[in-house]
Amino acid sequence: MNTAVKIHPAVDNGLKPAAADFAGGTLSCACSTNKVQVTIKGQIAHNHVCGCSKCWKPEGALFAQIAVTSRDNVNVIANGDKLRVVDTNAAIQRHACKDCGVHMYGRIENTGHPFHGLDFVHTERSTESGWAPPEFAAFVSSILETGTSPDSMGAIRARLVELGLPPYDCLSPPLMDAIAAHVGKANAARK
Repeated sequence: MNTAVKIHPAVDNGLKPAAADFAGGTLSCACSTNKVQVTIKGQIAHNHVCGCSKCWKPEGALFAQIAVTSRDNVNVIANGDKLRVVDTNAAIQRHACKDCGVHMYGRIENTGHPFHGLDFVHTERSTESGWAPPEFAAFVSSILETGTSPDSMGAIRARLVELGLPPYDCLSPPLMDAIAAHVGKANAARK
């Protein structure tokens, strides 16, 4: 294994399997006191590492780790007054702690968006084990926008493959299919 290429602390030492009948857990921000806490009910889906420049990444990580769950499964249970939306113009309204900057969840408010009803969460902010592991790497080339050298991309893509995270410069094929199907239905409804 090429452990010299670091992707994200939650995947660098290999992927851990999902726990059967996983009930969910609590995500906490990085503050030492008065932590923002968000509970996630049940297992997450489409967990992946993301290279986009919008997603929150822990210090030193090339990629973020993001999963989705139904917005009904997400509940802010502590210090919600510390949350702010990072970019009100973005499709995903990323709610971050004002003090430490950790993104706690991202919500799509646009009812016409293919992923409306899903929230984006960072399960590495939980101490519970058993979350579904990442399945792929999305927006890999986007790490170039944040300063990664183009010369290192071959080694990074090779490391992602080695970890079992197929690299894409978009979302995974099933998610891209879901977007296209949603657009197709919307187009057919307009005819």
